[in-house]
Amino acid sequence: MHDTPSRPYHHGDLRRAIIETALDMLAEEKGWQFTLREVARRAGVSHAAPYKHFPDKAALLAELAMIGFDRLRESLSAAKPEAPETLRDEITPIARAYLAFGTENPALYRLMFSAEEGKAVGMHLNERALAVFDILREILRLGQAAGSIRKRPIEGQAAAGWGLIHGLTMLAIDGLLVPEKVGLAPLDAALSALVEGLGSPAT
Repeated sequence: MHDTPSRPYHHGDLRRAIIETALDMLAEEKGWQFTLREVARRAGVSHAAPYKHFPDKAALLAELAMIGFDRLRESLSAAKPEAPETLRDEITPIARAYLAFGTENPALYRLMFSAEEGKAVGMHLNERALAVFDILREILRLGQAAGSIRKRPIEGQAAAGWGLIHGLTMLAIDGLLVPEKVGLAPLDAALSALVEGLGSPAT
């Protein structure tokens, strides 16, 4: 644990200082076993300061998770191709961006999907978390309207797509996408299977 503040603390920026310090600690320690007192010490503020914005550690962790969803949404939105010619062309860059976000931010990604605090379902119904899922639902909605995707309940198709990429991301984070089990290009192979399952027979 570090006693030296990671950045200068300026009056009025307390909430930001606490959040950014906690994000640093989350990334460095690969987990969220730190205490609010440790976050305060690292941020260079009094041990009571975090409680001015977060009633407890769970509230701070929930906000960190929401920031993770915000950043994931931004990554996926930036990866969306402007004029994809095929469904595969549309889905692949978004899936790659999703996998990259998870593997580059493993502790934050785990926190976003952790049920440790008993509030995972509530967090995932937050509009900031739903905004990530809406990117996938919009692809499916437009694809069905254009006739490139089978007309099936979008909820089920979205669950299949999310389950696939989330599972691959968790396996990648844990280093379990080994070639001996899943080949040299597991993401490409899995996306091929997904696209084939979603694609309309008429296309």
